[in-house]
Amino acid sequence: MSRIAYFDCFSGASGDMLLGSLLDAGLDLEELEADLALLHLTGYRLSVQRVTRHGLSGTHLQVDVSDGERPARTMPAIERIIGDSELAHHIKEQSLAVFRRIARAEAEIHGTTPDQIHFHEIGAVDSLVDIVGFVSGLDRLGIDSVYSSPLAIGSGTIMTEHGRLPVPAPATLALLSQANAPTIPKPVQTEILTPTGAALLTEYAVFRRPAMTIHSVGYGFGSKELTPASGEEPGLPNALRVWIGDPVADESPAPLGVTVPAPSASSQSGAVTLERDEVLLLACNLDDTTGELLGHAMQRLLDAGALDVWFTPVQMKKNRPATQLSVLARPQDAHQLALLLLRETPTLGVRHQPLARTKASRELRTVATPWGPARVKVKLLAGQVVAASPEYDDCARLASETRLPLAEIMEVVRRAAYEGT
Repeated sequence: MSRIAYFDCFSGASGDMLLGSLLDAGLDLEELEADLALLHLTGYRLSVQRVTRHGLSGTHLQVDVSDGERPARTMPAIERIIGDSELAHHIKEQSLAVFRRIARAEAEIHGTTPDQIHFHEIGAVDSLVDIVGFVSGLDRLGIDSVYSSPLAIGSGTIMTEHGRLPVPAPATLALLSQANAPTIPKPVQTEILTPTGAALLTEYAVFRRPAMTIHSVGYGFGSKELTPASGEEPGLPNALRVWIGDPVADESPAPLGVTVPAPSASSQSGAVTLERDEVLLLACNLDDTTGELLGHAMQRLLDAGALDVWFTPVQMKKNRPATQLSVLARPQDAHQLALLLLRETPTLGVRHQPLARTKASRELRTVATPWGPARVKVKLLAGQVVAASPEYDDCARLASETRLPLAEIMEVVRRAAYEGT
């Protein structure tokens, strides 16, 4: 079963608060520091403290940067730092997706292109640490899907590299606008949602509270002491919390097919509750590309984390035959996969469509055969195997070694999957 994280941003969010909450929920500090060391950044250290404020206990993370280590950086410079690191490829791509999201927002504000943006605070060492640390932290914790509450925002003004600006900062507001992210006002005269916090959550999160079984909770604290502007309410804790656990079936009225008859009398309840999640369908129409390029694009998309990729013949303007390329993606992977489509195909745009899925449980198992082990993907209802799909590569290898027909090998593997339940 996939693991999910829900960020309860009752008092805003920043990069250090998000990363601090992951540490408080179980992310190992030494593993985080080992991942960050692969960036080859110098002039900083992580300060992690256990704090109790407003009756809540949690983790306060601070990135202490030595003087002279805050140069303004362009997007190409950020790409070089992350690209030249020894981080895993998917960590690099997901981290860069967050920075590119910020670059697009800044470019919109300043009327320029993302490559020309100078990040100032965002490009400093502390934000590199916050963003890459958050991405690698989710990976270390095995988080497959991210959700968030509406994002609390403050008011007033804040001093920036560009002078005094209104709260939310223009970059933060642009990020929220581009993602149609929900917000809630808080009566505090200061910034409580930073551009880094907004970028991480708009890149990764679906903005709703999921039905879930909670296994751990972590609190990440900021450095500010928040006092309401009105003075009528008690001060707010400058913190957020993350809930980490497993998804469960939504108890709201379910669409047709969510509850199905049990496959056998061994099921006591007479019905099977299925998993539900949210995905995005990406699509573009192509009438000026070759089969080789389409095949290459499919492989690149699958390698980058696409759940599925398929082609559909379509008719375009002037009766031109074309191919619709469709990609099923997790919400946190959608930007990266859309970027791949724009890079690997001639398309000028990618359509996005949110979809809800109802899923049976599935497992990848290894079964014994007379010729050696082979993997098989099984579909489960009420804990019973109702379908089995042998892994082609394993079966092809056994067929090659034994000179037996591939169909015979696959049938034996399929039968072993059923007999093993």
